[in-house]
Amino acid sequence: MISIIEAGEKAERFLSELSRRGSEVDKKVTEAVTEILEQVRLRGDAAVREYTERFDGGCPASFEVPRDEINDALTKADPDFVNALLNAQEKIAAFHRRQKQESFIDPQENGVILGQRVRGLKRVGLYVPGGTAAYPSSVLMNAIPAKIAGVKELIMVTPPVKGGGANPDILVAAALCGVDRVFLLGGAQAVAALAYGTEILPKVDKIVGPGNIYVATAKKLLYGTVDIDMIAGPSEILVLADDTANPAYAAADLMSQAEHDVLASAIMLTTSRQVAEETAAELTKQVSTLERQDIIRRSLRDFGAIILCRDIDEAVEMANRLAPEHLEVMLRNPMEYLGRLDNAGSVFLGQYAPEPLGDYYAGPNHVLPTSGTARFFSPLSVDSFVKKSGYIYYTEQALREAKDDIICIAQRERLTAHAHAIAIRFGEES
Repeated sequence: MISIIEAGEKAERFLSELSRRGSEVDKKVTEAVTEILEQVRLRGDAAVREYTERFDGGCPASFEVPRDEINDALTKADPDFVNALLNAQEKIAAFHRRQKQESFIDPQENGVILGQRVRGLKRVGLYVPGGTAAYPSSVLMNAIPAKIAGVKELIMVTPPVKGGGANPDILVAAALCGVDRVFLLGGAQAVAALAYGTEILPKVDKIVGPGNIYVATAKKLLYGTVDIDMIAGPSEILVLADDTANPAYAAADLMSQAEHDVLASAIMLTTSRQVAEETAAELTKQVSTLERQDIIRRSLRDFGAIILCRDIDEAVEMANRLAPEHLEVMLRNPMEYLGRLDNAGSVFLGQYAPEPLGDYYAGPNHVLPTSGTARFFSPLSVDSFVKKSGYIYYTEQALREAKDDIICIAQRERLTAHAHAIAIRFGEES
């Protein structure tokens, strides 16, 4: 079900093939999404309704979910589920509140005033899958930092469940997190409506949240018209393990990501052949008890591997090169290695920090860079929902003292109008 390979040429071939996994969007998907975006841009609600009829088999009587229905979902929900969400919400909010930046002002002795304004975006769209893949945890991870950032209005779109209506678990999370409005709308047409604005949906400044290939492609194509969170690829987990790692735990954690998608990647880097072999055996043993075992088996077969490394240094170097979405450190002294693990979306340290802890509960965000982009991208955060502006005030004397330097630089760049705009204030020729 999963291959055990030694670091070297064979492992390099596997990693090279892995880097191309899912990187090419089907040309037909791009063409179809491009057409949807253009039709929504040109025809607005009429196109939204047509595509909703075509893909969902009908339009809801009202696209917007009434506030009473959202509140009722919370009232009727399983109390244990609500309490679990509330506990998770508390921890996620506490972590993200520490990320918040304040505006600043820097008055100087010569009368110059410099500063920066930090404020939340006016309106953000949150896409939440609503069918079999309904994730209330995604509502928490997107809505909480948005609200902490000061986003004025958070608009959620989610496809209706079979038979109509919204997934009740999604509505519960929306109610707890203060989502302002919820609309029963999905697919690329929902993303387009958020980006362009229609009578049904108000225009937003940014679109966040997971979705299928059509949703992801729509977000990618609309980047620039609106901001987006990131271009997400298939899910990933990388486990660093030495001879102290528990193979049963490692196998369970590898499968926790493999169950997402047949394209998901689950890899272990270990210095112990015994741990490698016992982990492979645990995978075979444990998978038979799991609901999504067919997906897990395909994912592990096609994009999973246990790679035997010569030493921890080689494993750390390979981990940094892979820059995984989730990185578990099952080493004897995991904290020793934190400063050397530079490229990962989120790092899980020790035997009792499994990846699902981060997905649901601990506090750090679970919206993470994938496909090696953790080399230069960061997780979703409060910063993702703010914009910053610098401001400058100079007195006449302060500008007089700076003018010769500014004019010199402008002239070197052959931007004479720049130099002129400074010189004219002092009756000089530039």
